Formats: sequence, C-alpha cells, structure tokens
Amino acid sequence: MGINTERDIEANLQIGPTDAGMVRLFIDANGIEIPMDFDPEEAEEIADEIRAAAQAARTMGKR
Repeated sequence: MGINTERDIEANLQIGPTDAGMVRLFIDANGIEIPMDFDPEEAEEIADEIRAAAQAARTMGKR
C-alpha cells in the first residue's frame, strides 16, 4: 500500500487546538480513533507540506 493506492474507507478528520497547547489531528475510521498531537511549529510544517502537495496535485491534474 502506498500514497497512490486507493481505498474505499470512510474517515472523519477533525483538526483543532488542545488545552495543552498542541494541535490535534483526530482521525476516526471504522471505529478506530487516532489522535495525533503536534506542537504548533510541527503543525505549521505539516500545513506547508499540505499546501505544497495541493499545488503539485494541481499541476498533475493539468496534464
């Protein structure tokens, strides 16, 4: 399984701050809950990576 392997799985993604000053990505899929906490700097790096991937996807979609 890789980034290009499609799956027919529904998941819910929630993103928000925690009361401990972290940024939480909370994934709920098929009864499995995955909380992922990041410090604000890490969260900003992840946001940058998501923006870069979105831009790359736009470029690939124009081929």
